[in-house]
Amino acid sequence: MSERVLKIGILKNGTIGSSLLLAFLMDERAEATRINVYEVTSGAKMHPPEMCTKTMEQLLKWEPELIIMSSPNAALPGPKSAREMAGNTPTIIISDSPAKRAADEIKEKNMGYILVDCDSMIGARRPFLDPIEMSIYNSDLLKVLAITGALQVITEELNKVIMDMLEGRTPTLPQIIVDSNIATEAAKFSNPYARAKAIAAFELAASVSKITGKACFQLKERSEYMPLLASAHEMMRTAAILCDEAREIEKSNDTVIRRPHHSKQQIFSKIGLHDKEQ
Repeated sequence: MSERVLKIGILKNGTIGSSLLLAFLMDERAEATRINVYEVTSGAKMHPPEMCTKTMEQLLKWEPELIIMSSPNAALPGPKSAREMAGNTPTIIISDSPAKRAADEIKEKNMGYILVDCDSMIGARRPFLDPIEMSIYNSDLLKVLAITGALQVITEELNKVIMDMLEGRTPTLPQIIVDSNIATEAAKFSNPYARAKAIAAFELAASVSKITGKACFQLKERSEYMPLLASAHEMMRTAAILCDEAREIEKSNDTVIRRPHHSKQQIFSKIGLHDKEQ
């Protein structure tokens, strides 16, 4: 008898740091044999709302058995309209802190969500943000998400649902707001100073959106918003440096935890560099 293969659809409307590598969080070496992943994106835009519904229409043609939807601020009209099209297909929302306003509505639809507090908005004003600045910011943010444990939370929660569905169980969809404690618990730091640096990085990155929000939406004068945009990106860079320091502590003690997927989708674990995964 052939093994069950799960069809997973990823819908990306706009971009957040947590969405950049979603497919690879489930299959980091492109060798998974029990999942097929299909991804549809609207690119950078979520407006008008039809951008989100059109991409969902495209995704649904593939008939996914599990839908993962990512976007900034899932409370906005576009992501909300797209959610309404998911029907009874198990659906998990990946979004940022502003999406907390939609948490109750998502629960009412019996959907899951993983909302990441440190996944802060970029400084998106033309005089400041060019393609290079955008890329640097996202590389810093991705490092924060990875090393603090935020991406590990997403990886583990998605894999729980996937394994339930592969093994014929009704999945329990996650409903989690990822804060610094939840993230760094998942990262399993062995050294308390490494974890302290990761917590500091998470909290610093989470505070970036307060600065970019003010600079992008409240201030009108260039002389006022430009310094704030630059400072917000410096904050994210500093958070990434703290994360580097945390991981270097773990590396120096040979206590970096690695949790690779088996080709059958189970997650293994190892700590010592030369240890065998189990």
